[in-house]
Amino acid sequence: MRRACSIVAVGVLLLAGCNSERHSIVVGSKNFTEQAVLGEILAQYIEKKTGLPVERRFYLAGSYICHQSLLADRIDLYPEYTGTALTAILKEKPSGSSAEVYQKVKDEYARRFNVEVTGPLGFNNSFALVIRGADARRLHVRTLTEAEKYAPQWRMGVGYEFLERPDGFRGLAGTYSLHFAEPPRVMDLGLLYRALDEKQVDVIVGSATDGLIQAHDMVVLEDDRHYFPPYDAVPLVRQDTLARYPALGPALADLAGKISAEDMRRLNFAVDGEHRDLQQVVKEFLKEKHLL
Repeated sequence: MRRACSIVAVGVLLLAGCNSERHSIVVGSKNFTEQAVLGEILAQYIEKKTGLPVERRFYLAGSYICHQSLLADRIDLYPEYTGTALTAILKEKPSGSSAEVYQKVKDEYARRFNVEVTGPLGFNNSFALVIRGADARRLHVRTLTEAEKYAPQWRMGVGYEFLERPDGFRGLAGTYSLHFAEPPRVMDLGLLYRALDEKQVDVIVGSATDGLIQAHDMVVLEDDRHYFPPYDAVPLVRQDTLARYPALGPALADLAGKISAEDMRRLNFAVDGEHRDLQQVVKEFLKEKHLL
């Protein structure tokens, strides 16, 4: 938790030092690969479609820092997930269909924050409990319900936000009666898969579109009691930014539905697994989709 507090503190200091007098669109992101990929997709397409200058401010810690950055006009837009917006920011219960959650988030962000929730990008990136493939095959475990009896022997690794979120650890453990060998280990999101691979932990809370899952022979346990809400990826943008730059709204609308879960896993693996250059990976993807 000390690490988590340090990350948030650094994020706040960085934001405090930002110059609000700027003449470009500022795209932000959270502090993991998929967010940087999505941020770069937004940045490159906005640059190409509108000709407007774009500044990148990626890796701004987690949801809370990005949200505060948006409200404080330190960034103009960033990619978010509807389930995260619903629970972590709006403090609503994690329930509803994909369409219901999207509409609730869209309405409330406009009403409370003067922020536009644009069209979903095309994939749902739910939280995912991931174990080693060898363990899944040996124990014949495929669902979270089946994992209940093995959890007391397992050590869990999580990102720092997951312990505190209303759609996080407490509700999950209660829904599935999960009791682990020790309290969850909090670590940077980028270290979770290495810790699982090296048997420092036995189960981690990752994301359904993480590129390392298949590459490292890992298995996502099915959320068979449907604990997690939908997490459709959506750009969030300040309404005053849309008014200031009329070409921005149509550009964001062009991206709706253009990124599948398979696309996202492939992009994440290209950066995480193959260690390719982020900007080049995104440029190739946009050309493949005939967006550049």
